Amino acid sequence: MKKSYWFKQTASNGKRERRLSLGEYKRAASWSKYLVSSGAAIKGEGEEEWSADMSQLYIGSKFASGRHSRIYRGIYKQRDVAIKLISQPEEDRDLAALLEKHFTSEVSLLLRLNHPNIITFIAACKKPPVFCIITEYLPGGSLRRYLQQQEPYSLPLKLVVKLALDVALGMQYLHAQGIIHRDLKSENLLLDEDMHVKVADFGISCLESQSGRAKGFTGTYRWMAPEMIKGKNHTRKVDVYSFGIVLWELLTALTPFDGMTAEQAAFAVCQKNARPPFPAACPTAFCKLINRCWANNPNKRPHFEDIVTVLESFAESLEQDPEFFSSNEPPRHHIMWQCLPKCTVFKRSTAPRT
Repeated sequence: MKKSYWFKQTASNGKRERRLSLGEYKRAASWSKYLVSSGAAIKGEGEEEWSADMSQLYIGSKFASGRHSRIYRGIYKQRDVAIKLISQPEEDRDLAALLEKHFTSEVSLLLRLNHPNIITFIAACKKPPVFCIITEYLPGGSLRRYLQQQEPYSLPLKLVVKLALDVALGMQYLHAQGIIHRDLKSENLLLDEDMHVKVADFGISCLESQSGRAKGFTGTYRWMAPEMIKGKNHTRKVDVYSFGIVLWELLTALTPFDGMTAEQAAFAVCQKNARPPFPAACPTAFCKLINRCWANNPNKRPHFEDIVTVLESFAESLEQDPEFFSSNEPPRHHIMWQCLPKCTVFKRSTAPRT
């Protein structure tokens, strides 16, 4: 790997387990030095399935970071990997407990997932003060970064359909497993070398049977369904809303609610039923699909199996006729009308009303 500094994790025997202060974490150039290694697999109760052999882990440069996590490129057992390190602040026990809960939940969910459009889990280590999750490394980076490198409204519709279908297939599988992602956004969609998309970051995902209310939820407002912003009970349909925002991103290569703070965007969505404006030349077929996905009433949003059917029909139609979307309106017998009944066309310069 180019310009990467690799080092092997060294033993830390005899040190008392502890959490570090936020100040220590902020000052640290790398959290990797806080990973505890005994030179072999570290296994706690119930961890045998997934516990990492830390002696086989090499950590390189950081390429992403979150509020309480950092992501590094690395090598694990001679395989390129991404290493997510999660810190537990000493001075906030409630936050530390929440982060541990998210870590445990993420590992337990990743263990059960196996799909070409879902990130592949490899191993993890639960040893304070830093937890780590090891997954496959995808060299294409996030969809958000890719879109930021494009000119606005520049993605070919064939590519839009391809990328959207990858996301929808991953989400269809996830929902079939009874899992709600709850933080679906372009930053959490990763690209491999062939421009295939994989859904990643299950830190705040949950089983639908355990979803309950969204109180204390820490998702991302620009992509978050209104019922979650309001702290109401939520279902898998919150992911469909977020997918509608992602599909809008693919069509525009813009940031949703750009020019607003996250809080302003949340207020506009909940109080004014605002949505990002459609491009002037957006095909009606896409407008209808997106309007259904981000409908204010969750019951009016389609399921991902219906979305997959529609996108597959788009892809097939484009293969047969590259000018399929040029009329902005699919034929009345098109399968879209069967999967998404009672679609309403909204003026593209105003927020949709559902």
